Amino acid sequence: MNQKKRCSWCEGDTLYEAYHDEEWGVPVHDDHLLFEFLILETFQAGLSWITILRKRENFRKAFDGFDYKKIANYQQDKMDALLLDAGIIRNRLKIKATITNAQAFMKIQEEFGSFNTYIWGFVNGKPIKNNFKTMEDVPANTPLSDTISKDLKKRGFKFVGSTVIYAHMQATGMVNDHMVDCFRYKEV
Repeated sequence: MNQKKRCSWCEGDTLYEAYHDEEWGVPVHDDHLLFEFLILETFQAGLSWITILRKRENFRKAFDGFDYKKIANYQQDKMDALLLDAGIIRNRLKIKATITNAQAFMKIQEEFGSFNTYIWGFVNGKPIKNNFKTMEDVPANTPLSDTISKDLKKRGFKFVGSTVIYAHMQATGMVNDHMVDCFRYKEV
């Protein structure tokens, strides 16, 4: 049986391969899912993505299904409970940033009608299709991710450095960074 050619970063782990095959790089226009990826990417800062992916369901339970309206109103008791939750990354600053980011996320929705309109406006509503042949060709960040990062920070977001934002762009399909020989490259 022929094996599908995938981007090398996901090979050998069934969870990683499923994420790659079904989600990574697929254009996301749903505010709820855009928020979920933003939160997961901020927790990923300094860690491997597979670590976050393995804890994704725990994050989903701990953060009320990534309901940004609920998260925006978290109080100290909820923060304390999250800090005790071994199923997630227990980083006080990242937990606080999640609350702050939920509040800033809703302000963007008020201003632009949706977070989707805001974030996809940076790419004129269409994914950027790159032509990378090796993983070494893929940048950790770009001038565009620098611009988005600066704008988000100006709007009060935390843990949204350029590398985090570029990873978010990749995950949500704002850029297609599948290798040109990956079976998903032409599909997304």
